[in-house]
Amino acid sequence: MNRAALGGFAVDLGGTKTAAARIENGQIAARRQAATDGAAGLDAMLDHVADLLAGLGYSPGAPLGVAVTGRIGSDGRWQAVNQGTLSAIDGVPLKVALDTRFGNAAVGNDAALAAVAEAHFGAGRASRCFAYLTVSTGVGGGLVLDGRPVLSPNGLAGHVGFVTSPLGSARCGSGRLGTVESVAGGRAIAKAAADAGHPDTDARTVFSEALAGAEWAERIVDRSAAAIATLCADLTAILGLDRVALGGSIGLAPGYLDRVERHLAQEPALFRVPLGPAELGQDSALLGALALHHMKGTT
Repeated sequence: MNRAALGGFAVDLGGTKTAAARIENGQIAARRQAATDGAAGLDAMLDHVADLLAGLGYSPGAPLGVAVTGRIGSDGRWQAVNQGTLSAIDGVPLKVALDTRFGNAAVGNDAALAAVAEAHFGAGRASRCFAYLTVSTGVGGGLVLDGRPVLSPNGLAGHVGFVTSPLGSARCGSGRLGTVESVAGGRAIAKAAADAGHPDTDARTVFSEALAGAEWAERIVDRSAAAIATLCADLTAILGLDRVALGGSIGLAPGYLDRVERHLAQEPALFRVPLGPAELGQDSALLGALALHHMKGTT
């Protein structure tokens, strides 16, 4: 896909913030952002999206891609994975509502669409079997094989943080026990800090303490990296990956990728997939959402 051919509008609707952008020649030409109201229903959220787009010069019928946190099924219904963040999003008909309000829009999970952008324009440009992993508050991701995102009717494909980990024992937001997210994500890191006698300590502080040489913090961060390394090897066994990119506030934290690589080096050679940092930053889901719109227009 030619990035320079991308033109239109994109929205990234997350649990805490909503961003909208006008994209010209594959670049973010203008951007607006505001807080997401986690208690709002679908109509109120789309009112908010419309306000952001209006300030960017959007008119109904213009190319539009929308990335959202949570699951998007093949029927276009949107289900929040964490209902504590988006309490009113429980199987709502997002695709129908978007098409009615804005014209034909492409919609997908934010991490899956970030994976599309990284695969075509970023860290996965030379890859045929690519995974993008985002490690931040939780752990998510997207899979792109031969240039196409891996999607499923129930919208669960790519939610790799819900895979079990040999290091895990706690329950994560998915309801499963012992997942990668329950070990590696920011919530898990903060809980591990509290369990280690450091209450009210967030993941950012744990990383700062680890960089300063605190042994308790080193152990927590290293355990997170080990869980991600095992996930990379597991996904490689299933999909034959040839490249993995790490993103998110934890995935891109200083020294974290090096830790993951050290743990991955302990795997047999066949499972040591090349790793690298994601390249597109906060724009990845926006670019991927509009790219999906263009891809759907060619199928």
